[in-house]
Amino acid sequence: MKNICIYCGSSQGSDPVYIQSAREIGKIIAQEGLTLVYGGGNVGLMGAVADAAMENSGRVIGVITKLLFDKELAHPNLTELHVVNSMHERKSLMANLADCFLALPGGLGTMDEIFEVCVWTQLGIHKKACGFLNIQGFYDDLLKFLDNMVEKQFLKQNHHSQILTSSIPKEIIKKLLETKVEASDKWIDRKELLGKC
Repeated sequence: MKNICIYCGSSQGSDPVYIQSAREIGKIIAQEGLTLVYGGGNVGLMGAVADAAMENSGRVIGVITKLLFDKELAHPNLTELHVVNSMHERKSLMANLADCFLALPGGLGTMDEIFEVCVWTQLGIHKKACGFLNIQGFYDDLLKFLDNMVEKQFLKQNHHSQILTSSIPKEIIKKLLETKVEASDKWIDRKELLGKC
């Protein structure tokens, strides 16, 4: 059984398609016999993905901070709920529990979480696939910005290629499960760097 970590908004967003896609992801995870790991909330896309997984007899592990738990934002019916003291602990535990990572639409917290694990893949800290569900072009501008990083030589093409994308929920789950992350070359080629000084 594989654990898929989902990062997504605690808001519903401006378009019902975001909630629909979150529910579809939760349903697929459950139907494939996978485990959902997520931030433990009961609101927005977070609540929708967890509800859909549980409605389809899925296993759901939530990780939430004590601050958010005390604000009664924790989902009450999960398979497991871990309450931790800080956001650092929350992100670390979610990363350790997961075999791969997927960002649905979200805000700054979602960006923080998905890019941290992308960097860990880039640095070889883990070999876990990372991806974006680009529903209705939500991440188009971000993906163009990553292309710009490659063009301006701040992101290597092989690291860029490791970030998976699809606008189709079933397809992105398939990509995450089937992708084998290869060991990256050295993050900084010191000879190349010294040659430019």
